[in-house]
Amino acid sequence: MLTVFKEHIEKRGLLSPSKTYLLACSGGVDSMVLAHLLLEIGIPFEIGHVNFGLRGVESDADESSIEKWSKENSILFHSHHPDTKGKATDEKISIQMAARDIRYAWFDDLIKKRSLDGIVLAHHQDDQLETIFLNLLRTTGLDGIQGMADKKGYLIRPLLPFSKEEILTFAKENGITWREDASNQKTEYKRNKLRLEALPALYEVSEDAKQNLLSSFNRLQDAGKALGGLSEIWLEQNLQKDSEVESLPFRSFINQAGATTLLFYWLRSYGFNSDQAESTLHSAKNQESGKVFFSATHQLTVDREVLLLAPISEQFDPVILDEKDIELVLPEGTYELLKEPFDRKIDTSRQNAQLDLDRLSFPMTIRTWELGDKFIPLGMKNGKKVSDFLIDLKIDRWHKDQVKVLVSEGKIAWVIGHRIADWAKCDEATRVALHFKKKN
Repeated sequence: MLTVFKEHIEKRGLLSPSKTYLLACSGGVDSMVLAHLLLEIGIPFEIGHVNFGLRGVESDADESSIEKWSKENSILFHSHHPDTKGKATDEKISIQMAARDIRYAWFDDLIKKRSLDGIVLAHHQDDQLETIFLNLLRTTGLDGIQGMADKKGYLIRPLLPFSKEEILTFAKENGITWREDASNQKTEYKRNKLRLEALPALYEVSEDAKQNLLSSFNRLQDAGKALGGLSEIWLEQNLQKDSEVESLPFRSFINQAGATTLLFYWLRSYGFNSDQAESTLHSAKNQESGKVFFSATHQLTVDREVLLLAPISEQFDPVILDEKDIELVLPEGTYELLKEPFDRKIDTSRQNAQLDLDRLSFPMTIRTWELGDKFIPLGMKNGKKVSDFLIDLKIDRWHKDQVKVLVSEGKIAWVIGHRIADWAKCDEATRVALHFKKKN
């Protein structure tokens, strides 16, 4: 196993003797065998252990056992004693979920503090099968069927090619000691029930069941990677990016096979799930323009011919502009406020504005436009709703929601970044211009 392990990590580029890693160690046979293997092939590492305190003296004995091994082998040992039950109660989640969150958060913090190059985890072949089946029970796509990656970000799983049986045999042959967790035998936990009852029953159907399942899932993993690569190429060809906003024209693909998968491939890294991708596609097909879907950080809008993805709009609090102000800071940028004798030279930049100072009254207000807002755009004689004005400009839904207006005595003087009001313009009678000049 040692030789195969070494060849595997070299072939896959998983670990390097020139780097130092954090081994997540529970004290069980899997992590203790992994510690032994890393030590044998000369991979530098430190050990991290979370004592959840859920098994009383047994939990403390696990920690003592790992600490003793670490000292005997001159390996730096780190331990953490969280309030697992408290977190579960406070966040109204299961003990298992709380423990998982605590574990990874602490490991993440530790590798940053110690400047380590990754977290090495002892997941093996049997864990992989359990994970895939659990994902299937929850409903999953290709990602779930692919299971755990041997390397993803800073998480490294070098034991995935090895079965539990191989690990146990290696441990016994090499005199490796480990701790047993009695809770692993409790079938009230889904993973344990799957491992102890469901999968053994499945393996009885065929003596090759386990290997055939692994081979099938490996093929699906390759198919998933191929699909991911093709999806990436497709997105590069079709996705349009403009500062914070990504837009995807949808008419060309909404009716083709696999459209939901293509859409989900784009959206998943922004926190959207496959059900939302399917609902978005349904809305696009039914021309439900204005329909908005949310993840924790982003909003996806069905807007006429395109899907718009952008960060969730933050609430903009109105800004009061006083006569003495020399600068205006907005999320879209910073403007210089210049009071200049009007020399009949007009600043034609759409981003800037020149207003007749004598026609304005301070303090003025900058706020987000509202339904019902009206103004007379420069060059026009009749009033127009701001909403209609923005529609005429063909501004997409997200950008439209960000538009702000400058208001003087209840009247809109400037739809910022787009058009000033005709009443506030500089003309032959203007003495002094208030010049809003956007900084680069």
